[in-house]
Amino acid sequence: MHNRSEISFAAGLPMLRFTLATLPPLPLIALAATQGGYWVALALIWLTALTATLDLLARQTPPPRPDSEFPAANALSAVLALGHFALLALVIHALAGDSLTGWEKAGVFAAAGLFMGQVSNANAHELIHRSGRALHALGTAVYISLLFGHHASAHPLVHHRLVATRADPSSARRGESFYRFARRAWVGSFRMGLAAETARLRQTGRPNWRHPYLRYVAGAALLLAAVALLAGPAGLLAHLALAGLAQTQLLMSDYVQHYGLTRATRPDGKPAPVGPEHSWNSPHPASSALMLNAPRHSDHHRRPAQPYPTLDLPEAAPLLPHSLPVMACLALSPRHWRRVMDPRAAAWETAAPLTDR
Repeated sequence: MHNRSEISFAAGLPMLRFTLATLPPLPLIALAATQGGYWVALALIWLTALTATLDLLARQTPPPRPDSEFPAANALSAVLALGHFALLALVIHALAGDSLTGWEKAGVFAAAGLFMGQVSNANAHELIHRSGRALHALGTAVYISLLFGHHASAHPLVHHRLVATRADPSSARRGESFYRFARRAWVGSFRMGLAAETARLRQTGRPNWRHPYLRYVAGAALLLAAVALLAGPAGLLAHLALAGLAQTQLLMSDYVQHYGLTRATRPDGKPAPVGPEHSWNSPHPASSALMLNAPRHSDHHRRPAQPYPTLDLPEAAPLLPHSLPVMACLALSPRHWRRVMDPRAAAWETAAPLTDR
């Protein structure tokens, strides 16, 4: 048995890593949006060059003991979600205004888009897997603010059930480009999430006005109307562009993390159980901390409700050759992507992984 002080100390070390990775970009981007100048460069450096350098220099971090408790994990997620809303309003105001130069606006847009795509998306993903209503609602609200509210339904009800099968719109097939996948995944997840929620509504006997998709669509419409009213057409365009960039990064993550990995079909025609071999993972510590261990994807599919600090890298899990952000950039070039990933996906499909995976 471990006493509370030992558990608290052990839990605090990984939480410090996540806190130092995710919180500093908030004030940096806020200063970039209000002051411009070198703050813009610092915000971009933190989210790109610094993270990439630390990935190369830092050692892989093992998970804490299974009995560790992480009360601070939910607190950090709540702070990040609230910070997301404040940052979204501030950045829209800055991009719609005249206080920044053209290059400063471009830098602020890029930094905010990267934060919302990598940190806010990952954090909202954590929150929609929490059992508490308040935390779940907070994660859903983040997705609604990014005009992607249906993900709060489609991800747990469709993706987790059908992952690594051809029926899952969010699992990329070998040979499929990111651009084809993105169209299929966005439309498919919206439709299948809607069908799943409608079926669940009928099973529970709840009235139609409680359909979650009404919240997703109405929430997005009201938010866009408020932005147009307060920040004008320029603010509305800025919001749409930020949401589009964040959504693209979420779709990139899905594309990279399941590309070409397929569950076998059992004699009864049903897919085999989900295993560690059905998700690509990344051991790179800095980008993993920035994305709240989202690159430890196999363990998340094995234990969806498990808090992010405790996620592990199973020995049998496929590993990406580079960090998740780097691989997402590579996915933008289908020819180079297939050259790197198709042999690896084929090797895992035949249960003969490459030795340098």
